[in-house]
Amino acid sequence: MCYNSNMRSIINISVPTVVKKEIETAVRKGGYATKSEFIRDLMRLWKERQLFESLQESRRDIALGKGKLLRSLKSLR
Repeated sequence: MCYNSNMRSIINISVPTVVKKEIETAVRKGGYATKSEFIRDLMRLWKERQLFESLQESRRDIALGKGKLLRSLKSLR
């Protein structure tokens, strides 16, 4: 999923004051231009973690003999 799309939607979120201050500090110190840019970066990291966890689960399945050997790309269908 690409988060650099030109199509934008606005959402409003409510966070505790301490979280708001942490976000503002991260923007200032982290080289982000805006809070939105910071949140998009968090989303990218979250998606990477999801992908990593899915890969780990697949590796566990393979180790347990639950994997499937694909002989060609047609086997994916």
